[in-house]
Amino acid sequence: MLDIGAPEFILLVVLAIVMFGPERIPDMARKAAKVVHFLRNIANGATAQLKAELGPEYADLTPADLNPKTFIQKHLLDQIQDEVDYIKKDVESIKEDLKDDADELKAITSEVESAVRSDGSSSSGELALASVAPYDSEAT
Repeated sequence: MLDIGAPEFILLVVLAIVMFGPERIPDMARKAAKVVHFLRNIANGATAQLKAELGPEYADLTPADLNPKTFIQKHLLDQIQDEVDYIKKDVESIKEDLKDDADELKAITSEVESAVRSDGSSSSGELALASVAPYDSEAT
């Protein structure tokens, strides 16, 4: 809730002693606790009333869920999250397959280039590729 560390708490206590005096601090602490308790009861009552009016499908509603982004994510996107996760897995699998294919293609290309260099009969890689994969000029 509140992120108050030891130094901040000590500073608040010293400030309270200076402002209100040591004899009034216990009474002020009791009043502050009553106010916090009262406000929590109001918040819990409002949440309970909101849940009751929205119906059973929103039984797990919290005040933080009233943020539109959180509300949409929790109640609408949760229904399709399994599909999204499945599609993400498929995309990752396809990425891996494409990477493997690209590595394989690089290996084949380097083999062809080394074969052309070692053969010495042609200086361009096009002739070597033409002998590996036939090219039909009328097909294009």
